[in-house]
Amino acid sequence: MELPGRRGAWVLVLGGIIATILAGCATPPPPAEPLPDNVASEPPPADRYDFSRPLKHLNGRNLKPIPTRPLNVAGSCAFRDPTGYRGNIQLQVKEAQVQRFTAKVDVPKKGSCQFALKDFRQVETLPQVRLAAADGCSVRMWEQDKKVTVAFNGCQAQCSGEAVDYLWPIQLERRSCF
Repeated sequence: MELPGRRGAWVLVLGGIIATILAGCATPPPPAEPLPDNVASEPPPADRYDFSRPLKHLNGRNLKPIPTRPLNVAGSCAFRDPTGYRGNIQLQVKEAQVQRFTAKVDVPKKGSCQFALKDFRQVETLPQVRLAAADGCSVRMWEQDKKVTVAFNGCQAQCSGEAVDYLWPIQLERRSCF
């Protein structure tokens, strides 16, 4: 006489074997369809792209190119958003030569970032002003319409905690920054 518990175990083992056999019979997904001959799998290299043609998603839009001219800006402002993200910046650039630059950004519960011109050397003037620090931090500045943008890249050494992950570009207008 068999015990009822042993019969249930055998049913489970047999069910597992059947499921494994059936899974082995499943059809694999069909192979990906090849791309048509006129579509490249990779974008063309920049030296072969015809930049005189507008991109299809820009057709019909009245966009003007950003003029390439030396950056001239002087400003000092402070900003704060409703989440507590705040900072200040002092910036003076004459004929694309940075004469004064300090910035501090505080990110709530993440840390802060501090930048000073003395820690950087200017490596580019046109089309964008670029400052580079020895540790790899890069600060770019450019003008678009009536705004000047100051953006940061690779600036972990200038930030504490996780603030670098939440560091946004700063935009300056004639009367304010944000």
